[in-house]
Amino acid sequence: MSTTKAISSNSLVLQKMKDYALLTKFRLSLTVVLSGLLGYLFGADFTAFNFATFSLFVLSGLLITCSANAFNEVIEKDTDLLMERTKNRPLPTGRMTISEAIITAGIMGVLGLMILWLGFSSLAAILGAISILSYAFIYTPMKKLSPAAVFVGAIPGALPPAIGYVCATYPASFNLMHASLLFFIQFLWQFPHFWAIAWLRYEDYLKAGIMMLPSKSGKTRFSAVNSLVYCAFLLVVSLLPYFLGLVNMAGSSVILFCGVWFLWSATQFYLKCDDASAKKVLLASFAYLPVVQLAMVLGRV
Repeated sequence: MSTTKAISSNSLVLQKMKDYALLTKFRLSLTVVLSGLLGYLFGADFTAFNFATFSLFVLSGLLITCSANAFNEVIEKDTDLLMERTKNRPLPTGRMTISEAIITAGIMGVLGLMILWLGFSSLAAILGAISILSYAFIYTPMKKLSPAAVFVGAIPGALPPAIGYVCATYPASFNLMHASLLFFIQFLWQFPHFWAIAWLRYEDYLKAGIMMLPSKSGKTRFSAVNSLVYCAFLLVVSLLPYFLGLVNMAGSSVILFCGVWFLWSATQFYLKCDDASAKKVLLASFAYLPVVQLAMVLGRV
């Protein structure tokens, strides 16, 4: 009997852990934190690098990102129930109450912002608060109102590397141009990335009334044109660190290769306008961001 109870108890604990991972979109949160820590390393002084401080930043980034994602799922509880991809999340299925999710999101958000405020700077904490509020309470409800939601969502989505850079440099060696470059590279990257997702999941999003493609007409060439334009702008902006003397030739060569590859995939999407080419844009986007940001760190002058 005791063995059966122990197995049952372990199963409940495991299910609860899985539910919290789903509530916070934990795997997605890790990729966001990765961009933040690469932004931190881009600005870090390696002669005086403190691993404990760096770890504290990573923890704050994880807490803030998980908080924003949890608030997102609270707001989209009913919408998630309509989509195949999200209907098994803990809130739509009733495995977790709304109050539990809100309390969890609130605690994580407050702790993450406190770490930024007390451990780093008020500027970092303010940017962290902007990322939570704009993602959860502006971008999330706006997805049902207008395709412009992608533009709004790209702002908090681009803040992690800039926040990382602020935490590593502010106020001693902070440079607004450097922070802006980190922001705009990730900002521009998000458009072809999310439009590829929206193309591939169009029918699922349509059932939930979510507008993610740039045209209300749905899967048209207009989406591919926009993806191509943003990839072209991204290629130009991503090379600015080289011309400004921030990244060496080796790092910039990697960045150029990734940019051309991403632009090529968007060109194929424009020419074919099918799911297969949209998937190639998505796969290219997954590889592009971490490789480019790592190249900026390793090639930093």
